[in-house]
Amino acid sequence: MKALFDTVSYNCSKLVTKSYSTSFSLATKMLYKSIRYDIYNIYGFVRFADEIVDSFHNYDKETLFNRFSDDLEHALKDKISLNPILNAFQHTYHKYNIDKPLVDAFMKSMRLDLHKSEYLTEEEYKAYIYGSADVVGLMCLKVFVNGDDVKYNELKDTAMSLGSAFQKVNFLRDLKADFEGLDRTYFPNTDLNNLDEKSKQAIIDDIEADFEKGLSGIQKLPIEAKFGVFMAYRYYHQLLKKLKKTPALQIKNARIRVSNPKKIELLMRSYVKYQLKLM
Repeated sequence: MKALFDTVSYNCSKLVTKSYSTSFSLATKMLYKSIRYDIYNIYGFVRFADEIVDSFHNYDKETLFNRFSDDLEHALKDKISLNPILNAFQHTYHKYNIDKPLVDAFMKSMRLDLHKSEYLTEEEYKAYIYGSADVVGLMCLKVFVNGDDVKYNELKDTAMSLGSAFQKVNFLRDLKADFEGLDRTYFPNTDLNNLDEKSKQAIIDDIEADFEKGLSGIQKLPIEAKFGVFMAYRYYHQLLKKLKKTPALQIKNARIRVSNPKKIELLMRSYVKYQLKLM
């Protein structure tokens, strides 16, 4: 009956993905079925860790996070967990031989969100992004290349750039929620109380450089993963376009979104570009 428990666990991770992110869920559906559930499994794990530090304000977050961290260690060691999200993740972790330091770096960045509210230097900023986003891209890359270390090392840098781009877009889009709701500021040397067009443009230029490097890696991905990752790229690139058109002060006062009809349009246009090799 372990197989049935595992199936239930994978379906829990799929449900978490669908419930928390329509855009990521849509992109994941564009992956080949052979790898789709493993990406759900990774997303479910990182989402629950992030949820603890971002959302559970009426509870002892540190105690909850420590418990989750302990359960994670037991899951990876024992190759089973009664927490279905961690049970699903440990399956993918072992199946593709995901490097433990990637998981540790992710948990370290999540733990920072319990207490740290400002990132004052470029070094702190980059270290946080590496742990909160780059390593998630690398975990997914392990799945995309089916554990092939040669291909993984070839695409590692571009996967990290894509992860960085996605995270920085999230930071820019979520300025209001992070700054006012969680009292966090991620961008160093930026006065969010008086965000101006020059500061906004510097952030956008940095993101666009990451996107350009990331796109070069998408083009080299195995066919099982290429279109799904390209779809995620197109979605976040569309978000960046909207952010570019939004005045700096307005970004701090409203969360920029891509509507569901626009997401469907992006899907259709992305498919045409993909088929015509116009990536």
